[in-house]
Amino acid sequence: MIRRLLPILLLLLPLPAAAQNVVFTEDERAMISAHGPWPPERERDPSNRVSDDPRAAALGGKLFADTALSADGTVSCATCHRADATFADGRATGKGLVVVHRNTPSVINARWQRWYGWDGGADSLWAASERPILAAPEMGGDAARVKARILAELDYKAAFAALFGDPAPMAAEDVLVNAAKCIAAFQETLVSKRTPFDRFRDALEKGGDDPAYPAAARRGLKIFVGRGNCSLCHFGPMFSNGEFSDAAVPYFLPGGGVDKGRYTGIQFLRASPYNLLGRHNDDGARTSAFKTRHVTLGHRNFGEFKVPSLRGVAATAPYMHDGSLEHI
Repeated sequence: MIRRLLPILLLLLPLPAAAQNVVFTEDERAMISAHGPWPPERERDPSNRVSDDPRAAALGGKLFADTALSADGTVSCATCHRADATFADGRATGKGLVVVHRNTPSVINARWQRWYGWDGGADSLWAASERPILAAPEMGGDAARVKARILAELDYKAAFAALFGDPAPMAAEDVLVNAAKCIAAFQETLVSKRTPFDRFRDALEKGGDDPAYPAAARRGLKIFVGRGNCSLCHFGPMFSNGEFSDAAVPYFLPGGGVDKGRYTGIQFLRASPYNLLGRHNDDGARTSAFKTRHVTLGHRNFGEFKVPSLRGVAATAPYMHDGSLEHI
């Protein structure tokens, strides 16, 4: 599995090599075409009433960087998702109030994910934005703290009121959820740039070529969609099928215990009052909750972790759910 990841960098990075004749079969061309276009069409999240609202994104960006939402006033979303580190943190495992046991994934392109977190414990971007605020090891906050912060900051209060109404009479939990929906709206604006692969893919789809696409990248791409079978998991414009797999990475934790991965994630998701089946979903028809309604828990989920997107992979080391691989 790890060896299969080697050609990925050749796909997404310009390499100083002259192009040479690498012939792609019709099936390989179809597979390459299926990895685009980039960026995909943007669709509003029906579960979030302020999805793609620039006013919500502006407020969400401020909340994303606000350490006052954490228990001791020292940690924000931006502590682990740093703009100068591709909205990850460059650490093997994240550090909020304490060091946690999972790697911090980038939130760039998060709007196109299906499940959130290495274990898929959140089924929406806004629920995923809320989860670390409440998690004791990460920010250790609570709904009352978030409401108090929004009421105390005049700019926050005015922006919030313009979107949702006066926060003062609202239940603290509702203020928390709406704040998380604003943070999600901010993250929706984080989209990676087009790559040399995207230009080559578009040219190939039109029956042409991009002479600037390097020979090494072409060879890597042929392996990726061919005998390497990397596209089995790393499929589509996001280079991920959005689901979960056991990549044979040990899931034992330092000091004892195990990280059950998707198994725990499904349990958490089902118990969460913030899942898409709950009252906070703004999609009245609950069509967005189809995946949550039908997700099942099985023994096979033990030790599975989400297949990560490979877009921008060169800038997001270390790798795997536990950050155990420094290099691909």
